[in-house]
Amino acid sequence: MDKKELIQLTISRYETNVNPAMAKLFRLMGLATVEWYSKGMYVFDVNGNKYLDCLGGYGVFSLGHRNSAVLEAVKKQLDYMPLSSKIFLNDKLAELSSSLADILPGDIKYSFFVNSGAEAVEGALKLARLHTGKTKIISMVNAFHGKTFGALTATGRELFRRPFQPLVPDFVHVKYGDSLAVEHEIDENTAAVIIEPIQGEGGVIVPPDDYLPELRILCDENDVLLICDEVQTGLGRTGKLFAVDYYNVVPDIIVVAKALGGGVMPIGAFCAKEEVWSKYIESPFLHTSTFGGNQLACVAAIETIKILQKEYDTYEVFEKGNYFIEKLIELKNQYPKVIKDVRGRGLIIGIEMTNESLGGFLMAECIKKHIIIAYTLNNPKVIRLEPPFIITYEIIDYIIEILTCIVERADDLVDDF
Repeated sequence: MDKKELIQLTISRYETNVNPAMAKLFRLMGLATVEWYSKGMYVFDVNGNKYLDCLGGYGVFSLGHRNSAVLEAVKKQLDYMPLSSKIFLNDKLAELSSSLADILPGDIKYSFFVNSGAEAVEGALKLARLHTGKTKIISMVNAFHGKTFGALTATGRELFRRPFQPLVPDFVHVKYGDSLAVEHEIDENTAAVIIEPIQGEGGVIVPPDDYLPELRILCDENDVLLICDEVQTGLGRTGKLFAVDYYNVVPDIIVVAKALGGGVMPIGAFCAKEEVWSKYIESPFLHTSTFGGNQLACVAAIETIKILQKEYDTYEVFEKGNYFIEKLIELKNQYPKVIKDVRGRGLIIGIEMTNESLGGFLMAECIKKHIIIAYTLNNPKVIRLEPPFIITYEIIDYIIEILTCIVERADDLVDDF
């Protein structure tokens, strides 16, 4: 089968067996090709076309594509035991739990491993209700925690929630960044407040500096757990290992995923302080996972943590992010009819366009220039940039050069959008 036939067959199978609307969307966005190979900052399609990845799998590829050390660890484990029998002790799971405890904030020490961020959120919500004996969960408007039932209930966008009502009871949503709104909703039945330190899918919204510390105080005063969802922001994305480190806040439960597998294996975890874990110590099989904590995923995560511990400072994530943001702000100031705002921290950056059509235009034009970007799920006006940490200043300058050309063109056409 030649390459053209492979592409056509893949599109046909999407239309017949996956989702015809997705096939149509890929065509409309200029993405009707088959991804074939990846390395470092780049994704190559089956025709050998080279794409600069400025999206990073929505935060998955922090170390770049196919990091050699993570790949080698996974290949080596394949010769021993890829998946757990679930009968004996799993040394890789134990080692990962210890490695993760070494870098988690404060006195968080126990971890349960799953296969995705949404699964990790489910576990965190269950643990909060189990530990407190209470049921009410306070989440945020515009939040995104996943699309499984509990995670979707915590997610703060009606577009995703409405078709699946009724969802899990006793969830409320309040304005993000407003601790008084949380204080107003806390009552004697509140088990937890779940929060993203930066709202990723919500449009890369960075809260006021006093927001998380105020939530920590509110939770302590009212015997309520604080859950921090660091699926996107954790493991170095913001310029610190965890975004909560900016505020010296230690949550009771923290959720990690995406980057944990080093861009090679899917893995997530919910992690908690010892006192919060006590009910699971009493009944360790209240929450289980067949594939969670498998050896392949664990060795990928172990190697990822080793790399972050040894090499993170050399990635200059905070400095590169500041440089990127400053260049984008200059672009915004030059073309205010096109770009409304630029915000972010480290290498999670949002470019808010003045309308949704401009967001689609910018994404489509970048794809034509072989730069991978995407808009955020909860706010299509916001283009999200989450490049691998290995991005160089030269590549940042190149991206800015391409974006400048596209935005300049959009400025000429803005009245047509």
